[in-house]
Amino acid sequence: MKWKDAFDRAMEELKAIRALLAPVGRLDDPTVGLTALHGELAQTRLKILETVQGGITGLREENREVRRRQDRMISDLNETRGELRQLLELADVLRPLADLQGQAEESGDGTSPYSPAEPAPVPETDPGTGLTVPTAAQLPTSPATDSQGGAMEDNDRQAQSERRGQDDVLKQKIEAAYQGNSTPTAQPSAVVPPATADGQDPLVTHGVLLLKAAGVASVDLVAHRDTWEWLTALAVDHDHFRTPPSVEDVKEGRVQTVLSGRSLIGLLIKLWDTRHATTPLEADWALATTAYNRIAAELTGVDGGGQTIRIVLDDGLPHETGD
Repeated sequence: MKWKDAFDRAMEELKAIRALLAPVGRLDDPTVGLTALHGELAQTRLKILETVQGGITGLREENREVRRRQDRMISDLNETRGELRQLLELADVLRPLADLQGQAEESGDGTSPYSPAEPAPVPETDPGTGLTVPTAAQLPTSPATDSQGGAMEDNDRQAQSERRGQDDVLKQKIEAAYQGNSTPTAQPSAVVPPATADGQDPLVTHGVLLLKAAGVASVDLVAHRDTWEWLTALAVDHDHFRTPPSVEDVKEGRVQTVLSGRSLIGLLIKLWDTRHATTPLEADWALATTAYNRIAAELTGVDGGGQTIRIVLDDGLPHETGD
């Protein structure tokens, strides 16, 4: 019959459709369907996060270790410089004494540090070894040398006392200028350094700038990478300068970083020393003078109004806003 044949064909087509839809039905299977896929994706994500976090932790530890080593190297360098400074001071103290001793020896017979009436002591001989052993009497002594050495010590103490007095007067003048009072509490007794064109002592102006930097939490600094590397190499050996943890590349070779007030003090001191120690028309003099004046201009305008201090060592950029 025709209707029976049509029914059989329809049933066969339904079976074929069911066979085609069988893979789709497996999507609801919790072992191989969408649920299983979602679980695998979640596990993969967790593994990736663990790997990334582990790598970041290792990099942070390496960064901390590098900074610790850098701090130790800077500390060792500062200790070495301090020891060299002490050796130089000791050499300066001993040099006049050596000259005085030489003059005292020349004032005698020219050949022996002992007077003609006093015989030279005979060196003793060690019976065990047969070697000549110098005695205490062999060491030349001169009353004039002793008295002159005492006078030198008195002069050194007097010079140190005068330097302390001058330092105290300078501190009073700086604090008075920083607080807005131009009249210091005491007048210096020594010669005052020459004033600038506006009548201000450059040492006082520099001291006020250091006090302003001490009251700053942080400043934004924008400069070319080469300039930043020069500033870092200049100030890295100062006790109060700390290398910023991050330096951001802006564009066209410029970098931006954040310096603390403490690091800014160290940078200002090194710039001040460099601009006065180098000769004019040299690269170090030009860089130090420009950077110092740019920092001074920004700190001078600080009024405590909560504004962000931004130091830009690029005349092609505005000083108030970023790129």
